[in-house]
Amino acid sequence: MLMITGIGHLAFTVGNMEESIHFYCDILGFKKAFELNNDKGEPWIVYIKVTEGQFIELFYGGQARPETPSGMIGYSHLCLTVDDIDMVADSLKEKGIILDAEPKQGTDLNYQCWAKDPDGNRIEFMQMSPDSLQAKS
Repeated sequence: MLMITGIGHLAFTVGNMEESIHFYCDILGFKKAFELNNDKGEPWIVYIKVTEGQFIELFYGGQARPETPSGMIGYSHLCLTVDDIDMVADSLKEKGIILDAEPKQGTDLNYQCWAKDPDGNRIEFMQMSPDSLQAKS
C-alpha cells in the first residue's frame, strides 16, 4: 500500500519570473520560501510557500505558450481554497486581476470564481460549502 501524505508542490515554467512572484506573493499573499540554482550557478527554481509543506515551484526559462485546444489531455487548473469567495474576488479585482468568472455556486455546491496567473494558467478560487460532496467525503 502506498503511504502518500499529500501534494507537495505544483510546478510552472514561467515567462517572467518577477511578474509571477508579484502575482503569487504580492497579489495572492503567499511567501517566497527559497531559490535554487542549477549546476552552473544560474537561477533555476523559486519556491513559493502556500502552506506548511505545500509549495508552488516557479521555473525560469519559459519562452512559448502552448496552444490549449478544447479537450486537451493534461493540466487543467490549480484550485485554491478560500474562506470567503466574495472577499477574495473583490481583493483580486482591487489589485487589477481580471476575473474569468465572477463568484457563483457550482454544480458541486461549492462557491467559486476564476482568474489566470501571468502565464495564463487557470486558477479556481473555491469556498467549500458544508453541503458539498468534498466536505462530506
